[in-house]
Amino acid sequence: MHPDPHDVASPSPDASASGQSLAALFRSHATELAPALLGCHLEVRTAEGAVLVRLTEVEAYGNHGEDPGAHSFRGRTRRNASLFGPPQHTYVYLNYGIHRCLNLACDDEGTAGGVLLRAAEVVEGRDLAVARRGGKDTGAKLLSGPGRLGQGLGITLGDDAQPILLNGRGRAEQAAPRGAAGGTCAGTASEPEEPAALPAVPAVFTLHPPEVRDEMQVRSGPRVGVSGPGGHAEYSWRFWLDGDPSVSPYRAAKPRKSPRTRPSP
Repeated sequence: MHPDPHDVASPSPDASASGQSLAALFRSHATELAPALLGCHLEVRTAEGAVLVRLTEVEAYGNHGEDPGAHSFRGRTRRNASLFGPPQHTYVYLNYGIHRCLNLACDDEGTAGGVLLRAAEVVEGRDLAVARRGGKDTGAKLLSGPGRLGQGLGITLGDDAQPILLNGRGRAEQAAPRGAAGGTCAGTASEPEEPAALPAVPAVFTLHPPEVRDEMQVRSGPRVGVSGPGGHAEYSWRFWLDGDPSVSPYRAAKPRKSPRTRPSP
């Protein structure tokens, strides 16, 4: 793993976290939900089958006007509508025209918030995840980074605005259904790219809280590849499990090149 020079140790999430406490956190600020998701198991079931992963790295993104690194920073649009609620639903956006990135929306309805899922360890369904990733098993790095994770889970733009089932104490708790699908969460304040045609049957998402969190050391630091103020240490809203090999390396945003100007005649 490549440590982030700005990272700091964070308190481990409550060892007694359950489906019920996660449901409450989905109605809290993204910085409260994000570290609690580490170690959770997420199952994504599609027509191809199911892949179950253990979440190891996430990033929190905040509200309109609060977080200059979030898609919501300049307000609600058709494409970022899922960030504004209801909470406990997915938010999927297209990055660089190829990567479908999965986020979980949170905070009170009408207040934007989301957690980008950046990396995970495969627990079940590895063959399917490997096939989706081109057939080459790259070990712990198979789902390292949000693009690889989205691909391995089979995420499509049609999976935006889908409810998250919370499995706690033997029962699944479903978020209130949303109306029409919105658009695309996090990464940079610029608008996500225009979505393509959506599939008829979206995936089913089930989140399982971990049974034990005592041994997990959570660290935090600046977010990966976020330009401008949102990428500064003030927004150390990236959280990961210390020492886990699936965690992606930290990379600061590349500085934008100034347009070349022609010399005056």
